[in-house]
Formats: sequence, C-alpha cells, structure tokens
Amino acid sequence: MKSNNSLTPSYFQFTVFADYGPLRYLFFSLCLLIYMIIISANVVIILTVCLENSLHQPMYIFICCLSLNSLYGSAGFFPRFLMDLLSDTHFISRPFCFIQMCIIQLYLGHELTLLTVMAYDRLVAICQPLHYHSKMTFRTMLLLLMFVVFYPVCILIYFFYLASSLPLCGNKLHRIFCTCWTVIELSCVDTTVIRIASQFCIVISIFVPLSFVLYTYLRILLVCRRSSSDFRGKALQTCLPHIVTFGNFCISLCCEFSMSQYDADEVNSSAIITLSLEFLIIPPIINPLVYGLNLPQIRKVIFRFLRINQT
Repeated sequence: MKSNNSLTPSYFQFTVFADYGPLRYLFFSLCLLIYMIIISANVVIILTVCLENSLHQPMYIFICCLSLNSLYGSAGFFPRFLMDLLSDTHFISRPFCFIQMCIIQLYLGHELTLLTVMAYDRLVAICQPLHYHSKMTFRTMLLLLMFVVFYPVCILIYFFYLASSLPLCGNKLHRIFCTCWTVIELSCVDTTVIRIASQFCIVISIFVPLSFVLYTYLRILLVCRRSSSDFRGKALQTCLPHIVTFGNFCISLCCEFSMSQYDADEVNSSAIITLSLEFLIIPPIINPLVYGLNLPQIRKVIFRFLRINQT
C-alpha cells in the first residue's frame, strides 16, 4: 500500500527542459524581450482606452479587457518560465503549480469567452445599427463582462477539483507549465471515464463559442451583401481585427487540445515547447498590434499621445 506522501507529492518536476548551456542566456534574453513587448503593447492599448473619453464604448472596452487578460495570462507564465530557463533544476511546489494552472486555464477560458462576446457586439452594431445603443447599454456591457469572468470558472472548477483531489503516483510533468490534464494523468486510479468526460466538456466549451461566432459572421456577411460598398468597407474594418484574433486563438487552442490527446512519451519535447509557447505568446502580441494598427480610432489616439510626448 502506498504511503500518503506518495499520493500527495509536495512538488512537481518539468521534464522537457534540456541543458542548453550558454545558450540559456540567449533564450532568456529573447523571452524577456518578448515579455516586455507583450507588457508594453497591451499597456498602451489599456491606457489609450482608459484615458480617451471617445473610446469609452463597449467595443473598445472589450478590447481593453482583452489586453488586461493578456497581461494576466502572461504574468502566470513568463516569470516562472524565465526562471526555469536559467535554472539547472525545474521543480515547482504543489501550491504554486495549482496557482499557475488556475491562471493559465482561466486565461484561455476568458479569452475565448471574451472573443465570443465581442462577436455579439459586432453583430448588433452591423446588423442592427439603429438599436445598438439601446441594446448595448452600460448595464448590458457589465452583464456580458460578468459572463466573461464567471462562465470559464464554472466550466473549469470541476477540472481543478479533480487535479487537486485525485491520488497521484508521480510528480513528473512533461510540459513547461502546469495544466489540469497533465496532473490528472499522474493519478493512481483509472482515468478513462474522466478522460472521456473531459474531452466532451472541452469540445463543447470550444464548439459552442465557435458556432456562435460563425453564426454572427454569417449574419454580418448576409447584411453586407445587401449593403453599399462603403458600408462593407466600414464593416470589414471593424470585423477584420476580431476575425484575425479569434482565428489565431482557435488555432492555438486546437494545437493545445491535440497535444493533450497524446501520451507524454509520444510527443517530441521541442514540439511541446513550441506549441505551448504559441498560444501564450502569439495572441498577447497579435491582439494589441492588430487593434492598435488597424482601428483608426485607437491608432489616432496613440499617435496623438506620441506627438504630445515629443513636444
């Protein structure tokens, strides 16, 4: 019979990190630079929306929340990852592992839900422009933001409970950060039913928002076909950033979900690191660049702030 200590490891070990030798300092510098870019780009968007009264509208507030979520998710990953790049050992305590797990998984859930809410905002703005201000009131926006915050918590709380309550027979995680499923895979009990139920929940939680976003853009496309070329141009200008960010995030989620379906020994360590970094680096960088450079309302404010600071 296993001892209680073997069933509740006090720490976990990341096994995909290799001994990079002197190259570790180069990797550290590059990742630190990326982290600084993520912070700077998203802070610019947040300050632009907060300081400019003309941007205090649902569309721009949702964009501001997208940047806040990027900072939140990056803070749960990069400090620990940068430390691991310079360290010879890659152990993380059980409490910190679960904290990181919660932050990153909730970052993913909030991002997907927020992008779905933003699709609804564009649907009302383009398909029902005369009713936009009566439908997208401040109260409605707050309710949608509450949905963005609490819906992922309700979905993921079950997986957090499983990861924290199952007896574990190991402590080696074949990842660069903690996730619910990698911890559940260490369980001493049979997890076949849990795996099937988890896959079903994950597919539903991704398929429902994806279906809704596709529906909204089908409606928008039908409206644009019957409208003038000037209207189509304006609609495309406001929808293109959302299409790019949502498409990129869905690709990242599909890569992460596909990787979780394989046993740790079947996946190359380089592939694990690359795919893991993709959804934690690309969206937080792409989102502020796409919205900051493509939307003229935000771009004008940013350039105006830059001119003021230069004088």
